Amino acid sequence: MSQSQMEPPYINSVNLNIHTDFPYLVLNITNDVAIPRNPGFQVMHWHEDLQFIYVLEGCIQIRTLNETVLLHEHEGIYINKSIVHLVEKIDHCVYKSFLFPDYFLSFYPGSPARELTTTITENANLTLVPLQNADWEQEILHHLQKLVTFETNKTAFYPYEVLTTLSNLWLIFLKHVTVPKQNAGNPTSQRMQCFLQYIEMHYTQNITLNDLAQSANVSKSECLRCFKQTLQTTPFRYLIDFRLSKATKLLKETDLSIKEIMYQTGFHDQSYFGKCFRQKTGCSPKKYRQR
Repeated sequence: MSQSQMEPPYINSVNLNIHTDFPYLVLNITNDVAIPRNPGFQVMHWHEDLQFIYVLEGCIQIRTLNETVLLHEHEGIYINKSIVHLVEKIDHCVYKSFLFPDYFLSFYPGSPARELTTTITENANLTLVPLQNADWEQEILHHLQKLVTFETNKTAFYPYEVLTTLSNLWLIFLKHVTVPKQNAGNPTSQRMQCFLQYIEMHYTQNITLNDLAQSANVSKSECLRCFKQTLQTTPFRYLIDFRLSKATKLLKETDLSIKEIMYQTGFHDQSYFGKCFRQKTGCSPKKYRQR
C-alpha cells in the first residue's frame, strides 16, 4: 500500500514555523510540489492558522466537507481556521499560500481589535471567502501580491512589512465580509469538525462512541449518521485508520519498538494491532519497517 493511502483522511496540519518568534508560513506551490512541504499538502486537513491563497498561474479548487470553490489566475481565497479543506490543482498551477496565527491581527493582549477579529475567526459558519471580482476583493488581492513580492526580495524590514500588510488587508476584510449568524450554516459539517478534532487530540486514549458524540453535544445515532453521510464510514473504522496512519509514520521515522508504537497509537493488544495493520497494508509492522 502506498504512503498516500496510509495518510489519515483528515489531519491537523501544524504550522512548520509554530515554534519560532515569527510563525508566518509561506508555501510556494507549483503543481504537485510544495516548498516547504507542509503536512496538509494534498490531503484533507485543518489548522489553527488563518490562510490566504493567491493564484499566480493556472487553476485550483478548494474543497471543504460541503462546498467547492474554483480559483483562476490572479484570484484568491480566505480559509478560516479549523475548517477541514483540500486544495487541488485542476491543471498546471502556481500559487502562494500564506498561513499565520490570528493573534497577528490583535496587536496586543486585551486589544479591542481582538474582538473584531474573533467575529470572523471564531465563527464556524464562515468557512471560505473567495476573492475575485468585487472592488474590495481586488484591494485584498493587491495586498496579497505585495506579500508575494516580499518573498522574492526580503529586506531587514521583512517582518514589519508582512505584519503591516496583513493588518491593512484584514481591515478591508472586516469592513466588507458579511458575517453569518452562529446558528446558521451546515450542522453536519460543524459536528464533523468537532468529531475529527476530538479524535486528533485523544486517539491515544480509549475513545467510545459516547465520548465522540458528547464532543459535539449530539446523540450516538447522530454521530453515526454524520460519519456515514460525509465519510461513508463509521467512527470506529475512521479511528482505526487514523491510528494506523500514525503507526506507519512512527515506524518510518523513529526507532521505537513495535510494542511502544502500538501503545502510543491507542492499541492495547499486539495481535489485534498486527491484524489491523496487515489488513490495511498487506504486511506486518515489522516488514513494513524493513521496507
